[in-house]
Amino acid sequence: MKRTFSAGKLPTSFLDRLLRRLPGGDSRVRIGPRIGDDAAVIDMGDRYLVAKTDPITFATDRIGRYLVNINANDVACMGADPKWLLVTCLLPEGGADEKSVEALFEDVAAACTDLGITVCGGHTEITLGLDRPIVVGQMLGEVDKGRMVDKRNIRSGDVVLLTKGIAVEGTCVIARERRAYLKERVSGEVLEKAGRFLDDPGISVVRDARIALAAAGPAIHGMHDPTEGGVAQGMRELAMCAGVGIRIDAEAIPIFPETEALSEPFGIDPMGLLASGALLIVADPGSEEKVRERLQDAGIPCTGVGRICAAEKGLRWTRGGREADLPEFVSDELVKAFGEGPCHP
Repeated sequence: MKRTFSAGKLPTSFLDRLLRRLPGGDSRVRIGPRIGDDAAVIDMGDRYLVAKTDPITFATDRIGRYLVNINANDVACMGADPKWLLVTCLLPEGGADEKSVEALFEDVAAACTDLGITVCGGHTEITLGLDRPIVVGQMLGEVDKGRMVDKRNIRSGDVVLLTKGIAVEGTCVIARERRAYLKERVSGEVLEKAGRFLDDPGISVVRDARIALAAAGPAIHGMHDPTEGGVAQGMRELAMCAGVGIRIDAEAIPIFPETEALSEPFGIDPMGLLASGALLIVADPGSEEKVRERLQDAGIPCTGVGRICAAEKGLRWTRGGREADLPEFVSDELVKAFGEGPCHP
């Protein structure tokens, strides 16, 4: 029987098998395609080039800002500075006009200006068969060899920290894209505040990463930007990449009240909801206090949510007073807000 997939990421085990079949062999590729690493690292002699690509597929409003920040986040998680961006814009036939395309370009330009990124190329076309714009970014950055953050340095006993709170991006997408459905179900104040999550607390973790590295440097053993599948899937990817186990206190994970309010009408579990805006930091336990203090002094909340353990102890978390296997959200919970039935646009 033919196997088909629902919207979202491919199953982790299946994707892992596919990645292992890809050709390699260039010794300059220090980090290539693997589960848990969202950017490639290439040796350019005196420094590393960090390369990343990611699309924006759910959002239709302010997608330029989503695009820039999502791609920059993964470059920053490697300890690198995002520098150069290429953009591919696929626009729906009959659904793109001068005003909307200009707004997209202006949004990309503003977000790049905020982070000091140069747009250096790309491609734009009107594409058959689309019902919404699809934009794909290719971000390049660079990092001194001694400053690269490699998840292979993560070891048992390390602490797991989380900045801000979970599902910042997912909350914002729901507020902006499902506003008509939600305006009769949540307060206008909650809806307005959630719609501003793109900028406050913001989906960028570039500043979070820079502050953590400035505080602890080599004591930062890994960083990960949880995206599709939420913070739960992000933790799973991080542990799989490092070849370790993990123990997470789910009760310690901060959830915004706006996230809970917007998740409830769709039956969404915030732990599996699109999570850009939070940064997972894995650090030597002796540096935990310093990292948390430096982030909090900069106005970025930071919470200890777990510890790394040996791989044979598995991926576990405590939630609702019960310990269980860390769940796998193959399909992001955001899909529920765009599915069939009463929630369908």
